[in-house]
Amino acid sequence: MRRLATTTAATLLVLPLAGCAGSAAGEQNPKKLTVSTFGFGADLFEKNIVKPFEKETGIDVEVDSGDNAERLTKLRINRSNPTVDVAMLSDLFAQRGQEQGLFDKIDPSAVPNVDNIHDFAKNQDGYAPAYTYQLLGMLYRTDKFDKAPGIKDLWNAEHKGRIAVPDISTSAGVPFLYATAATYGSGPEDTDTAFKKLAANSPNVLKYFSRSTELVSLLDRGEVEMAPALDLFAIDPVEAGKPIAWAPLDKGRYVVSNTAQLVKGAHNKAGAEKFINYLLSAKVQEKAAATFHDKPVNEDAKIPAEITKVVGDAATDPAAAGFTVPDLKLAVKNNDEWVDRFQREVSG
Repeated sequence: MRRLATTTAATLLVLPLAGCAGSAAGEQNPKKLTVSTFGFGADLFEKNIVKPFEKETGIDVEVDSGDNAERLTKLRINRSNPTVDVAMLSDLFAQRGQEQGLFDKIDPSAVPNVDNIHDFAKNQDGYAPAYTYQLLGMLYRTDKFDKAPGIKDLWNAEHKGRIAVPDISTSAGVPFLYATAATYGSGPEDTDTAFKKLAANSPNVLKYFSRSTELVSLLDRGEVEMAPALDLFAIDPVEAGKPIAWAPLDKGRYVVSNTAQLVKGAHNKAGAEKFINYLLSAKVQEKAAATFHDKPVNEDAKIPAEITKVVGDAATDPAAAGFTVPDLKLAVKNNDEWVDRFQREVSG
């Protein structure tokens, strides 16, 4: 296993030349596979997920890590001669890549573990499914609330200066926009009402956070009492005995997924499909849950107690707990407008 340098803006400048120096476009190499994944936890990913795959298949895997935006840009630049076979991206970025023609649809016969995953994790357009998911809810201080706060508590002047809200560019940003629209507007697509409500609530907000680690620090220090956020970031504080908990929102329950996409023109398409199928196996799903708190989409995978302690039954069947997949196509269509409006009207 070899590890590529983490993607940076500087490397992007030389990618077109680097791509030309590699294998000819479309040339297959069945013994090598390049996987693009998240920078967070990349070392554990290599040790616990990649290495066993190499041993099992004899395929040498290179790991290229970085954030969603950097890696999607890299895929777009190298679309004529891809340097990546599998791209692990959050759902919104995966949707952008699909609409930009960067990914191939999967052959279900080559990824048979798709038959064993929850329906919400399956891509309705035939692209690769989600391999894990998170849930939008409320992170809050248990020493400040007798019961879990609801979404309308964010607008309560009693909590002025002690709440945080996700920036729209974060994984929780668009789902929270939809949740606000569902709470105060005519439905989740009434984003105009949501923007107006969010703008009016700016005096209550201490921080518009772009990193969940930053939010957890604010909660740990008691500077923030509650914030809409994903359940993943409550697991370690709860396990450590901190006065922090997570609860589903009363309105606007959304699933945020991570997907593993088959890159169009991949130099090892068969190996890429094999890796995606491997990620979806119950054995690997259980290992990922124990290592990163990645909630399994495979219905046969066992869920660690530290996850169910925070999430409850939603960890077993999020659809039954009222969670749905947000409208990603609408978010991609309106991305530039929404980002601009959020910066001008809400966080600016």
